[in-house]
Amino acid sequence: MKNIYDVAVIGGGVVGGLILRELSRYQLKACLLEKDTDVAKGSSRANTGIVHGGFDAETGTNKAIYNVKGAELIQKITSELGVKYINNGTLVVAFSNEDLDMLQKLYERGINNGVKELEIISKEKLIDLEPNVSENALGALYCKSAGIVCPYELTIAGIGNAMDNGAELFTDFEVCEIVKDDYLTIKSGDNREIYARLVINAGGMQADRIANMLGDYSFNINARKGEYILLDKSHKGLINHTLFFCPNSLGKGVVVTETVDGNILLGPTSVEIEDRLDKTTTTKGLNNVKEKALEMCAKLPLYDTITSFAGLRAFCDRHDFIIEYSKVCDSLINVAGIESPGLTASPAIAERVVSMVGEKIQLVKKQDFNPFRKADYFFKNLTTEEKNEIIKNDSDYGKIVCRCEEITLGEIKRALRENPKATTVDGIKRRTRAGMGRCQGGFCQPTITKIIAEELNISLEKVTKSGKKSNILIGRTK
Repeated sequence: MKNIYDVAVIGGGVVGGLILRELSRYQLKACLLEKDTDVAKGSSRANTGIVHGGFDAETGTNKAIYNVKGAELIQKITSELGVKYINNGTLVVAFSNEDLDMLQKLYERGINNGVKELEIISKEKLIDLEPNVSENALGALYCKSAGIVCPYELTIAGIGNAMDNGAELFTDFEVCEIVKDDYLTIKSGDNREIYARLVINAGGMQADRIANMLGDYSFNINARKGEYILLDKSHKGLINHTLFFCPNSLGKGVVVTETVDGNILLGPTSVEIEDRLDKTTTTKGLNNVKEKALEMCAKLPLYDTITSFAGLRAFCDRHDFIIEYSKVCDSLINVAGIESPGLTASPAIAERVVSMVGEKIQLVKKQDFNPFRKADYFFKNLTTEEKNEIIKNDSDYGKIVCRCEEITLGEIKRALRENPKATTVDGIKRRTRAGMGRCQGGFCQPTITKIIAEELNISLEKVTKSGKKSNILIGRTK
């Protein structure tokens, strides 16, 4: 007897993850298939983490509709999932008369899209809000309703909450074939098979290839690479809002923003590439980020760069979010081309997709669905009394492993035990911030490697940084 799921979601990014969470509200058998060793390893791992107000997308497009709806939902969903959200607001800064004209267009578009708390401000008010902005600035579009969130934290928390409510996760499941019969058979490269009545294609960079497996060639996905620079959080407060240049044909351009954890993030570039797996950084790209960021804020402490990285964005030849049943397979829902503002739109997209599932499968709400999840890293923000109370019950919380971020042994063990379980050094890093500080794991990585080996009952040589072919140790010297 085959184990048939009602719904299988392909793709463990923020969109797929929040769809799975929304499905877990109902009496459905649902699972998520992720090709990597962990979730949140694609576009949801490396982006600016901005909750956009919704003034950028053309009125009437899916991008505009789901951006505004998603921005309204994000504060509630982050509160439920224990994910940090900061309503810091965004400023689109003008540096020329042409830019000032663009601000007016963006303002009018935002009003038409239903964006709240939107205004064009003078140079004087801009400088009052952002004392360190460039003296060449002429004014800005101010969106008070916008904010910032951690994209991979939201993804992990959403999937973890779905699993706690009965959904299942299959990692290292790279879809290589889908066969349609009375149901869909989804085959992986290592000969595993999953059977489902409906498949939701949230495959990100691979979404067109997933659709192609069922004869759907209605869209094509291409890759844009964006490079970023991250500065140490000792400069928290240098900027107060997310700072944008006026947008161009390649996107919103280089951004200067704080992260929810207090670092300053610069980027991204936007370069179209053929290799959908290319996450390398380049001297040219990083220099471009620096030059543009200094145009926005000349006092940026670039000498305090702690890391740089690159992410990929899936953009579609249909130039809008695709959220629809496939016209060639009525068991497939394509959720594709979800580039910026996809992170912001993800809660609204999830609601829409599950309503579409309801057109094929009767949805009955669970009486015991629990929408709440405890924050992944929380200990250092507690009072001394609260910390001591936890340490009384579990002494591992009294042992600091990552000194930069003050992450304890208890938090690392928790990340290895709770859904979705971490299995790699980077998995621990994304869940706890251990290794994200100034030394970037230089001191704590050996200890974390040992903790992973002990918890998973594997040899040190089998512990990896990020999954396949990323072993940290290759053998013993003594």
